[in-house]
Amino acid sequence: MNRILWQPDAMQIERSNLHRFMRQAGERAGMHVDRYDALYRWSIERPEDFWSLIWDFTEVKASERGERVLVDGERMPGARWFPEARLNYAENLLRFRDERPALVFRNEAGRRDSLSYAELYRRVAQVAAGLRRVGVVEGDRVAGFVPNVIDTVVAMLATASLGAVWTACSPDFGLQGVLDRFGQTAPKVLFTTDGYLYNGKTFNSLERLAQVLPHLPEPCRLVVMPYLDTTPDLSPVPGAVLLDDFIDPAATTLEFTQVAFDSPLCILYSSGTTGVPKCIVHGVGGSLLQHLKEHQLHTDLKREDTLFYYTTCGWMMWNWMLSGLATGATLVLFDGSPFAPTAEVLWDIVEQEKVTVFGTGAKYIAAQEKAGIRPGTSHRLDALRTILSTGSALTHESFEYVYREVKRDLCLSSISGGTDILSCFALGCPILPVRAGELQCRGLGMAVEIWDDGRPVASGKGELICSRPFPAMPIGFWNDSDGHKYHDAYFSTFDNVWAHGDYAELTPSGGVVIHGRSDAVLNPGGVRIGTAEIYRQVEKVAAVQEAVAIGQSWQDDVRVVLFVVLKPGYRLDTALEQEIRQTIRSNTTPRHVPSKIIQVADIPRTRTGKLVELAIRSTVEGQQVKNLDALANPEALALYRDLPQLTC
Repeated sequence: MNRILWQPDAMQIERSNLHRFMRQAGERAGMHVDRYDALYRWSIERPEDFWSLIWDFTEVKASERGERVLVDGERMPGARWFPEARLNYAENLLRFRDERPALVFRNEAGRRDSLSYAELYRRVAQVAAGLRRVGVVEGDRVAGFVPNVIDTVVAMLATASLGAVWTACSPDFGLQGVLDRFGQTAPKVLFTTDGYLYNGKTFNSLERLAQVLPHLPEPCRLVVMPYLDTTPDLSPVPGAVLLDDFIDPAATTLEFTQVAFDSPLCILYSSGTTGVPKCIVHGVGGSLLQHLKEHQLHTDLKREDTLFYYTTCGWMMWNWMLSGLATGATLVLFDGSPFAPTAEVLWDIVEQEKVTVFGTGAKYIAAQEKAGIRPGTSHRLDALRTILSTGSALTHESFEYVYREVKRDLCLSSISGGTDILSCFALGCPILPVRAGELQCRGLGMAVEIWDDGRPVASGKGELICSRPFPAMPIGFWNDSDGHKYHDAYFSTFDNVWAHGDYAELTPSGGVVIHGRSDAVLNPGGVRIGTAEIYRQVEKVAAVQEAVAIGQSWQDDVRVVLFVVLKPGYRLDTALEQEIRQTIRSNTTPRHVPSKIIQVADIPRTRTGKLVELAIRSTVEGQQVKNLDALANPEALALYRDLPQLTC
């Protein structure tokens, strides 16, 4: 069993939202519920009672709830939650109307803006009135080609208040990437800023949109939100209007359109590295209920908290963070590079804004360690009590680094789910210990199991699946009228079971370890190896900046090939190769040791920072990567083409 790095004391447990929820669950279940594992079992065995209590505990606002909680609960897909409910997502996020800060915006250039809950409500009312005036109604799509600024949040909430559907992508996407997304969803209105910042540079968004708009399938009104310039030049995009000319400044109240629980709230996109991105449609009620559960129970979010998640608007964590408004917390938004103007810029914000819950990617934490950053020494982090990490598996070493160099008394929650469910299957728990290398628990109400050869296993590695329906399942894919694309994505591996595509295992303590994506699992000699198992060992080698492993087809088998990016001043010689191999062999098995180790200058990744093992493997084996625009650095793939080292 992995080493315990932190555990809550009796007072922290007593004051947690989860502790209060457990008492209410015990009363409803007619039993004593004083342990997380007992609560988890009840949430799976009695889903109607559990999700009904979540609704009540989090005080969901709705014009109607109805008597029924779950219909066709044995069907997946096909189950329906709260079929008689009528509610509005934005109404739940705008339930507070006081002067407490709702949003604080920071960027890498040092800019700071803030908006109170009262001001946020008023701004949303003004934009919603503008949308209504141009004919946006329930079910219409409204898009954002936007950085993570306050106006983006306002536009999304205004869209949701009308029952319309929000969809967004990050402004660093190229022409084809934008068309692959908005060309499918056909927005009626598109919000953008005049540009954005990254790593000391400014980028013009209007020039790119001038190329996009003529190719969209439907006429689309462009609304420009000034950001880099207070009076941006709109001449590149004829017909565009400034935000101030679009809104109704006299609007002061909102009429929230009440919609069905499974009405569409937003459309997110798969990474699209193997073809045109899938348009994943998430529902109003399921997204809200799941986020409230994860915020209040698994993250212990309260009204007095300040939540800062480093994310772009194209990553599902932006949507996840946004729902924190429903709890009344203050959200911190950031635009720019996490390493500009210095490698400590995010820690500066954590300190200055007195952030209590800080979220980021596992790669960021690993990069901070490699750079020798010691936030616990250089910054006052008194307010910080929780760090959330996602995007990829957080290594044992990164766990140790956080408790050694950031802060000892905090809950480090590695969480895992994805764009597919707009939430998590496994995540943190404020009343459980943190163990190195483990996600603390399976999410309440999520029937997560590990299957090997089509059967559940209590120990060992296998496919992460969910065996019962949950409210945050997508309501479908856009333009998939018969549902076959949706079915093929998640239910073709096992009948009536969600197969998520992660290679994982359950631990004796009830935690979860993610070993990588199932489709990237290495299979030398028929032995399945998760790539995260190799990365964990390679990152121990001081000379290695980062690495990626693939399985190359070789002589009727598969051999493991490891590509490494080295720190400045190092080169891959025989001694370093031997050190890497020995480090892997000593801590895993001989099967994990790569047949080839090759130094490269860069590793291709998605725009959310995930390694693209499949795209690298395709390139190595001479196959075409269909959608380069889904990558943040597509030029890096050329480094893996026609390598002489891989021909022998």
